[in-house]
Amino acid sequence: MNIIVLQHAEAEHLGIFRLFLDQDGHSWKTFHLYRGDSLPQSMAGYDALWVLGGPMHVWQEDENPWLVYEKAFIRRAVIDEGFPFLGLCLGHQLLAEVVGGTVGPAAEPEIGVLPVNLTKKGASSILFDGIDPVFLALQWHSAMVMELPSDCEILATTDACPVQAFSWQARAHGVQFHLEVENDTADSWAAIPEYAAELDLALGDNGARIMRDACASNSEKFASNAKRFYNNWMQCCGLA
Repeated sequence: MNIIVLQHAEAEHLGIFRLFLDQDGHSWKTFHLYRGDSLPQSMAGYDALWVLGGPMHVWQEDENPWLVYEKAFIRRAVIDEGFPFLGLCLGHQLLAEVVGGTVGPAAEPEIGVLPVNLTKKGASSILFDGIDPVFLALQWHSAMVMELPSDCEILATTDACPVQAFSWQARAHGVQFHLEVENDTADSWAAIPEYAAELDLALGDNGARIMRDACASNSEKFASNAKRFYNNWMQCCGLA
């Protein structure tokens, strides 16, 4: 399998998913629109689309005009061509907008290692099979999905952010939280100015250390959940 990956910040990459893809012999090509990369003209030779997180917001098209092209590309891949899709954080929000939902500023940003609750649909879904009904995940966002069209299913939720994971039809999935965490994730993301500002507001002057320690304390469970989710996503999309 060969995956198109859309990345929005140098430090916010595939993370631990690189290990799983390598182990299974899959390949990927990463496009960085924020630094001028052009999107592929054709989907030929690719099997799926993954869209990662980033410090910008889906509505910031004036500051990031490439978002217009990215949304059109996602729409073409997901709606027109039925490509298997996985969106993480910003990618989750972009998917929601493309399929007819709305995204806006969160009343209460979620920053930290926090519990996520599977909905009844989520607990019975293939995507979250083998993952606890309540699990800890890294959250780092100040925007969220506000509404979804009726053809979407909400799979996970929190009090502060009701749409933590959702699916559109059978092959497009988005998650607001981060599964791709590695040992250096907290430190490398804390070096991104927008994330550093959010971290300071949420956790104070020692925010980077608090986040690093929380991620380290949960590293084994993060890795096992990421592996399980990865395998489940492949199965959902008929790629296993």
